[in-house]
Amino acid sequence: MESRGRSLAVVTGASSGIGFELAKVLAKNGYDLVIAAENARLEAARKDLADMTDVISVPTDLAEYEGVEKLWNAVQATGRKVDIIAINAGIGVGGRFAETDLEKELKLIQLNVTSTVHLAKLAVKHMLANGTGKILITSSIAGEMPAPLEAVYGASKAFDLSFSKALNYELKDSGITVTALQPGPTNTDFFRRAEMEDTKVGSEGKYTNDPAEVAQQGYEALMSGKDHVFASSMKTKVQGELSKFMPESVKAAMHEKQAEPKSAKG
Repeated sequence: MESRGRSLAVVTGASSGIGFELAKVLAKNGYDLVIAAENARLEAARKDLADMTDVISVPTDLAEYEGVEKLWNAVQATGRKVDIIAINAGIGVGGRFAETDLEKELKLIQLNVTSTVHLAKLAVKHMLANGTGKILITSSIAGEMPAPLEAVYGASKAFDLSFSKALNYELKDSGITVTALQPGPTNTDFFRRAEMEDTKVGSEGKYTNDPAEVAQQGYEALMSGKDHVFASSMKTKVQGELSKFMPESVKAAMHEKQAEPKSAKG
């Protein structure tokens, strides 16, 4: 992939949803792309994006150590400087912790937490060598609160948020910025994969936020060097700000009500 004067961005979880929309925003703003995901829709996403920019797709499971290495090897093979990386791939698991599937939750941790650290480590070292770069890490508004019925997912997103903010501070004089993207429930495939379509948050709540708007606001915050952004609806922004002042028990009760199975309106 030759640069032709364009910058390069890497986006994970780019086959659909917020990741695909982030890739579109970056393409429209002059970036060539390396995109990654594990599902069959990645090639269709690459074809859609190829109308706007040069794109390399890397089918890989980032929940595996080798999957992260495969992606980074593909990035290095371009011979180009990475200007932006959006570490966006993530999954959820819904239900009471005593009843949920341990294997699914361990995979969630591998993808949402372990691969985020792994990929960030590679990207930061690369960017430090170049003296510049921008990193976007997708957390969630759920990272601001206890998340009963999504206990492991919420904890993973709290980790992503804390990690992102700490990393941003560490790198404050390096020419590298790190931004946490904190969407609320968004109209993506997330709730189907998490088996939460019959919950209130999975049915009506997800339509509060449009993935294209989430991606646009994430991009704008990234380019402005902000440490985080609540995206995209006013409801999400208000919830994020209010959560700073609410007792943990109140936040937990609110989340439980939203995530309770069969709480969706029929």
